Amino acid sequence: MKNFKILLASTLVVLVSASCAFAKDCTKDCAKDKPTHKMEAYAHPTMFGSQAQQLNTAKETYIVGGKVYKKKNHLGVVNKDQVIISSRVDALMNLLEKKQKAANFNCKMPVLRSELAVILAEEFGLNNKSVSNKYKDIPSDYWAKDWIYGALNSGVMIGYPDNKFRPDQPVTKAEVFATVAQLISVPTDRSLIVPEFNGKEMQNIPKWAIAPTKEVVASDLLKDVPNPDKVNSEEYLSKEQVAYLICSLKQNWTGSNSIAKDQNAPNAIKNYAPVVLNVKILDRLSARHSNAGDRFTAETTSDVTINGQCFKAGSKVRGEVVQVVRPGIKNPGYIKVKFVKIQDGDLCAEFPKDLSQAQVDTLKNPNILARLLGFPFSGAGRVVGIVGRTAGSGVDVVGNSLEEFGDELSTAFVDTLTLHPGSGAINLGKSVATLGIGIYDICKLLVSGTFGVLYEVTDEVRYLIIPKYSNESSLNPNEELKIVF
Repeated sequence: MKNFKILLASTLVVLVSASCAFAKDCTKDCAKDKPTHKMEAYAHPTMFGSQAQQLNTAKETYIVGGKVYKKKNHLGVVNKDQVIISSRVDALMNLLEKKQKAANFNCKMPVLRSELAVILAEEFGLNNKSVSNKYKDIPSDYWAKDWIYGALNSGVMIGYPDNKFRPDQPVTKAEVFATVAQLISVPTDRSLIVPEFNGKEMQNIPKWAIAPTKEVVASDLLKDVPNPDKVNSEEYLSKEQVAYLICSLKQNWTGSNSIAKDQNAPNAIKNYAPVVLNVKILDRLSARHSNAGDRFTAETTSDVTINGQCFKAGSKVRGEVVQVVRPGIKNPGYIKVKFVKIQDGDLCAEFPKDLSQAQVDTLKNPNILARLLGFPFSGAGRVVGIVGRTAGSGVDVVGNSLEEFGDELSTAFVDTLTLHPGSGAINLGKSVATLGIGIYDICKLLVSGTFGVLYEVTDEVRYLIIPKYSNESSLNPNEELKIVF
């Protein structure tokens, strides 16, 4: 009964139906191909760090509109990179699990040679150029054949002299570092001293791998890899750790580009260059009021070529919100969106699934008339939403507390009348405690709801008067985004 009430209350708070959403953080759990749903009622997002809605799947990687900050005439998306990297890792883990069809797939297990090839080929677009199958241990129907030959033909991986690739062989940490080091150029000294990472000397590094290990450590690519202690001590890196490493490198090359490409790197890596799409948002998207599944539109501000087709400036771009994390205390929240397709008259194209980076380049605030017309509706709607969620949560708390209080009080009387006064007294005490906890929860909801109303009214007024200071976790009409993929 209690579980049913909790489910009913949560459903009344958030009704979500979306076939495309986002991935859980792979540092917490291995990504699963099956969608995972989590809904939690809240009185207001700024209190107690709760979230109204979190609907997740692990399918693809999307643009993040995170907390933004004003700096002259330039906006940046704060803490965006790590969200994108972890999301892309989830997508890769799902791909590996789905293609291998392994019931016991575990992203914490050592990465295999076939899996390393998939990660490299996926992240850097290393395509199979239809060569003959020269490795006798890769049958024509092998699940990773195209990715393996993509990595081989591009020169980022090599096979063994006996015409075997050994796709199911685990890759040592040293071998992973050597593979990455041939792609990057990071200055290091020439000593044979094993480098430290995370304050400890890196273990299981043979002499031949000291130089590439030093290069990878100096690049800072390992800073976001999960379980740093295991990175130091274990002989093998896990599938997700390698994915973090490679995704961090790609993120650097599509963003800050602070890590140079090795002059001896394969041409496929040296020629790697992302496509840049400049769009102007036509709708307001915010982590405070947007929901997963919301559609939005944008238009390009410059020409762009996608899949060999040139789309002129002014082409329409369709997108969809795929995840919303509500803001809270010490939690700026964020909104994730995906861009579905671009259209210029009869010319239409689907976007690649891997959109690597988003940056707000120019802020053009909505005009005062638009803000004045929208203020009564958005302000009233947000206040009504808080009141409704507070009341719904209160009903849920009261119902559950009374049900539990009645059950414990009934048990107390039954135990006492059946000559078990000790058990009766314990259950009587439990009933009193349940009543006290229920009252405390109601008071907490009232405080949270009151604070939420005041906060939302203040935020709406601030957006009305000075919109540039009300852009946390939001993308506003006419803001221009530079999207890299």
